[in-house]
Amino acid sequence: MTAMLVIGGIALLWIGGELLIRGSVRLAATLGVRPLIIGLTVVAFGTSSPELAASLVAALANTHDMVLGNVVGSNILNIALILGLTGLLYPLATNGSLLRREIPVMLGAGLLLFGILANGAIGRWEGGVLFGLLCIYLVVLYRDRREGDRPEELAVPVPLRSGRPGLAVLQVIMGIVTLTLGARWLVNGAREVALAWGITDRIIGLTIVAFGTSLPELVSALIAALRQEADLVLGNLVGSSIFNVLAILGLTALVRPIAVDPGPVILDLALMTGIGAVAWLLLATRRRMERWEGGVLLALFALYVMYLFVVK
Repeated sequence: MTAMLVIGGIALLWIGGELLIRGSVRLAATLGVRPLIIGLTVVAFGTSSPELAASLVAALANTHDMVLGNVVGSNILNIALILGLTGLLYPLATNGSLLRREIPVMLGAGLLLFGILANGAIGRWEGGVLFGLLCIYLVVLYRDRREGDRPEELAVPVPLRSGRPGLAVLQVIMGIVTLTLGARWLVNGAREVALAWGITDRIIGLTIVAFGTSLPELVSALIAALRQEADLVLGNLVGSSIFNVLAILGLTALVRPIAVDPGPVILDLALMTGIGAVAWLLLATRRRMERWEGGVLLALFALYVMYLFVVK
């Protein structure tokens, strides 16, 4: 029964994320929102929506270690596993903007958590600061990139003008409902696994929950890599990692303040930030990620998993 909850929760999160992304993009296109802005906001938040749903459910269940583990684990999965795997499949070329701003913002958000979590808690006002920083970032992003949008920059291909807004609204509602149910199943199943195996909520959040909620990023990145759309891969993974910290932890703390043991969490944050910095250096060398560099990230992910289950 426990295994069915975990597997069913992951499946519902995947389905719900797809419905929410497609519905949100279609609705935004119907309203005439610029394609690039849709991709950098709606799609980025859409692929992070499973993490948000799972984190809110975990916070309301007072499993705060699972909340932070989900965010940190998802970001490590985004960069070490998903970026490494897609880089191994297809060499990823990048642009100066990603190296100058998006990746530094991702790393800066992680570094900010060191100071916030020094006292072992993210309060409501600190959650408000995180979410406020996301809003500022999106405003700057919009002002700098409002020109030159192209339809192909969308992570989910839909027409720019859809004459069926009702279908888009229905997809959004179905996606939210499915995500909520899937998050509840996954968190409850993961807690039962933790109790049965003697594994802490933190480790479950860093592994099972993080992997389940990262499925939308994994699927979309692999599809984009196979289509040789490097910008979509990098934009989705880096953007999702930014949303995970600023939006998910910010919104979750506003709903329910998060309290954790700062010792293990600081070490997890160091691993997350360190892996992000390695990816930044690999991309900056030739403004591309070669296959061997993707292999380096995958090797780092393997070491990270060994650290969780062997050393711990």
